[in-house]
Amino acid sequence: MEMNTLEVLSFILYLSSLNFLSLADFTPIDNYLIDCGGSDNNPIVVDNRNFIGDASNLGSAFVSPTPKILLKNPNPSPGLSPLYHTARVFTKVSNYKFQIKKKGLHLVRLHFFPFTSQNYDLKNGLFDVLVNGFLSLNNFSTKDTTSAELKEFIVKPKDDKVEILFKPMGKSGFGFVNAIEVISAPDDLIKDEGAKYVSSSTVQAFQKGFLSSNILEVVHRINVGGLKIITPFNDTLWRTWIPDEEYLTLKDAAVSRSRNGPANYKVGEATREIAPDYVYNTAQVMNTKNTIENVNFNITWRLPVNPGTSDKYLVRMHFCDFVSTVRHQLYFDVYLNGNSAVRNLDLSAITAPDLAVPHYIDFVVDSDHLDSAHVSVGKSDMSTPTNVNAILNGLEIMKMINETSLTGGLSKKNVKVLVGSIVGGFVFLSFVILAIFFLLKRRNKERKLKPAETWSSLPVYAGNSSSKVSEGTTTAGSRSPYTNANLALKISFSEVQFATNNFDKKLIIGSGGFGMVYKGVLRDNTEVAVKRGGRSSGQGLPEFQTEIMVLSKIRHRHLVSLVGYCEEQSEMILVYEFMEKGPLKNHLYGSGLPPLTWKQRLEICIGSARGLHYLHTGSAQGIIHRDVKSTNILLDENYVAKVADFGLSRSGPCLDETHVSTGVKGSFGYLDPEYFRLQKLTDKSDVYSFGVVLFEVLCARPAIDPQLSRDQMNLAEWAMLWQKKGLLEQIIDPQLEGKIDLKSLKKYGDTAEKCLSDYGVDRPSMGDVLWNLEYALQLQEKGVEREPHEDSIKDATDLPLLRAIPRISSVQSSDQDNEDGRSDITTSGVFSQLITSDGR
Repeated sequence: MEMNTLEVLSFILYLSSLNFLSLADFTPIDNYLIDCGGSDNNPIVVDNRNFIGDASNLGSAFVSPTPKILLKNPNPSPGLSPLYHTARVFTKVSNYKFQIKKKGLHLVRLHFFPFTSQNYDLKNGLFDVLVNGFLSLNNFSTKDTTSAELKEFIVKPKDDKVEILFKPMGKSGFGFVNAIEVISAPDDLIKDEGAKYVSSSTVQAFQKGFLSSNILEVVHRINVGGLKIITPFNDTLWRTWIPDEEYLTLKDAAVSRSRNGPANYKVGEATREIAPDYVYNTAQVMNTKNTIENVNFNITWRLPVNPGTSDKYLVRMHFCDFVSTVRHQLYFDVYLNGNSAVRNLDLSAITAPDLAVPHYIDFVVDSDHLDSAHVSVGKSDMSTPTNVNAILNGLEIMKMINETSLTGGLSKKNVKVLVGSIVGGFVFLSFVILAIFFLLKRRNKERKLKPAETWSSLPVYAGNSSSKVSEGTTTAGSRSPYTNANLALKISFSEVQFATNNFDKKLIIGSGGFGMVYKGVLRDNTEVAVKRGGRSSGQGLPEFQTEIMVLSKIRHRHLVSLVGYCEEQSEMILVYEFMEKGPLKNHLYGSGLPPLTWKQRLEICIGSARGLHYLHTGSAQGIIHRDVKSTNILLDENYVAKVADFGLSRSGPCLDETHVSTGVKGSFGYLDPEYFRLQKLTDKSDVYSFGVVLFEVLCARPAIDPQLSRDQMNLAEWAMLWQKKGLLEQIIDPQLEGKIDLKSLKKYGDTAEKCLSDYGVDRPSMGDVLWNLEYALQLQEKGVEREPHEDSIKDATDLPLLRAIPRISSVQSSDQDNEDGRSDITTSGVFSQLITSDGR
């Protein structure tokens, strides 16, 4: 049936209302929009909003009367927002004050864009920002960005003003800002009730009233499943939502869905101010287009957060189930940082009797000193074979900022604390001076060293508390997190400085996710490798603790030994035995080193297998490495292989268990697909990763090479195709052509193939792998064949202790420390939730 002209016009007006209805729903009582550095009395218009210059007649009342330095961008690029054409610079402590008409939540947005003008390069700015006495930006700088940067905070003022204070750092430091927004927010934007605190051991109601007593810094605001950025023009609170694709850890695990029309908002649930229609009308769901066997996986988003801190984060997840056709059709689980947050979530039960109703859930998590937050949704135990799915529409992550006391931004509470501290300080001062005198006298006897640059972002911890204590000390009666470690392994910071010549850059021999690695020499002339946790480290305290706990308890000639550790002066430093030849990877490709012979490669694989076999069987539960790869196999001066880097290690399952349930961690290209799908960890996950290493050794190419074609990009898939064709010799390292006995190659290829079996139950144990690699070496050297029934060992318990395994002469050693595979390690005490967010 055709529509007449009036009906067409009505329909167009209805569609238009969908875009602009939300913009008329909320009108903020307080609405301060400041163009910093702008002097024109006429406001500039951005997203239909009027920003007034803070140097104009109207705007000058908001800024403190400090030396006025106004900058203009001399070369604004086409399309650059007018907000970034000017800036105000502060060389002294300065502030903006805004009187508010309505108490309650407010949005504070600070715009920064580094340009160069006159005598100022804004990238060189370094400053703190306090909002109502809360240290909201600490040592902030825009030196690492070339684009505009927006910092957004949700504030609940205790009185009738919002004060934003800028404090330049250092003698020549300065601060700047391009634009400021202070806007009233709906009272229900952040609720003090209903949030759930999620940790490794519990899910419980979060402390009532705690959210509004903090400032919340918006770290991420994600439109899950959306293809384009949602701009402030299309959001009732003028927010920006970005697509989620770059944060998906595995893009093939998800498929985007969308719908048209207005969202079905319901009283008591989410509103357009919580999130706009555009968020609730798009989603990611599980990609189940293959077979049902392949649906045991999660959709996971990895979102960077500030590493090396003990912050708490508010994680808000937005849901709108528009994929279900009837109620109780969709059940799924939610995980945060690998911990279960919600089991069997049924959105239709929450929004009954309607479907497709916008809903959100707030969670609070600890950062655990990780560099990223992991959010996952996946299959539930209540999912039926025909309805396996999970959904997420939007995601917000906000850092909770506690009140601080800094000059120029002190609260009354902090003033009392400061006065009390000063009075107590006088009583304690004489003792401090005396202690310093004796300390300096003692240090003068030591070798004179320049002051070391320490990482201020790495706090010292006492017991399980996340509160900071004075640098280099612990509070009285506190229990160090390293109490269970071998204290004899503690090394002083001055000794580490001595060994590395005060961290001389010329001694750097490598770098990784944890930090820089230096070659050092201790006072007793022992050569060591010193791994120093860095400011931008991808790992932190959990990995540091795990390395200490594991390596101080076990010792084997094919595991890298821990010489000591240092936890002074906010440092995290690990000192290992020095491995002259470095990582195995460097000897295979990319470094120009002489190629290894086939015999050397076999001996290296055998040594690595011995180390892993000891990890798996050397204690009651065993230890699962979880990050086996060529960069974590190091070689000494005699090319003896030693497995290294135990930051992701975990204790194995108990005797009455088949696996360990845990979040997926490891390195792409080496990750066990079964572990990825099911999140069930066994020692067979290490076996899979070792199978990838075996092909890496044979083919001398990376596990993942994105520069190659799709069929060759993944080494495991590519090598398995040739192995199953019986043409493995076609893809070996050209340096090995004509130098490998074909029987040795066949045994080696068959072993790698078994390691890469799809299911862990079909993979050999590391004992089997070790046995077969030794056989491959014998075939290479002597052509000795074993009886057919001896080709593999069915059960790892049939394997003799490591001392009884015949040694290859070229890798013998005089090291007798627990070489038989025995250890006094108690894994239950060592691996108490010590995890990191991802592989290195």
